[in-house]
Amino acid sequence: MTRSLVLFAVVALATVTAAQAPSNARPDPRTIRLRGDRFRPLTYDEMTPAQRTMIDHVLAGPRGSVDGPFNVQLRSPEMGDLGQQFGASTRFATTVPRKLYELAIIVTARHWTAQFEWTAHRRGAVQAGISPAVADAIAAGRRPSGMPPDEEAVYNFASELLETKQVSDATFAAAKTLLGERGVVELINVMGWYGTVSMFLNVDRYPLPEGTQPELKPLK
Repeated sequence: MTRSLVLFAVVALATVTAAQAPSNARPDPRTIRLRGDRFRPLTYDEMTPAQRTMIDHVLAGPRGSVDGPFNVQLRSPEMGDLGQQFGASTRFATTVPRKLYELAIIVTARHWTAQFEWTAHRRGAVQAGISPAVADAIAAGRRPSGMPPDEEAVYNFASELLETKQVSDATFAAAKTLLGERGVVELINVMGWYGTVSMFLNVDRYPLPEGTQPELKPLK
């Protein structure tokens, strides 16, 4: 009798715990709502098998969203699937701290005036520890003041690479000291991927979320 009560209590506790745990259920792909402008948003039911495979992989991955370049990438789904996996790895399988890769992303978004990318990742950068004042300076096309040394090393590397198409010995050495050779390569990877994303979004004229205004003004 006692063993039965203990077993019942364990099962009941497990049931309650499972009910209280956050749901990690994968979204039903038929309920997703892709967005776009020049590239018409596709529905899951009209996708080809290769397109469905790509979207299934996005939904099974770490992002939890189909906002961004995926509706564009569906037009070349085999490349798009490889691309989205690479893009996920630049954020979720990197040795670069989140604060620093988000900084590199917003520098890249500012370079391309990619409005959706900026809106999404400015929020991510501030959440990760980037000062709003630093983000505001980048948005205005100014060099931020008062950056800590790690942010300054990444900002210098990213902005110099985008503006001059190379980096000086001093800038490379500072990035390598901070991140190691692997981290430098991963920093280039995240910038390269989000440069590609910027082109997808800008060519598509990808819409901002409803009620959101563009934050970036053209740079002179």
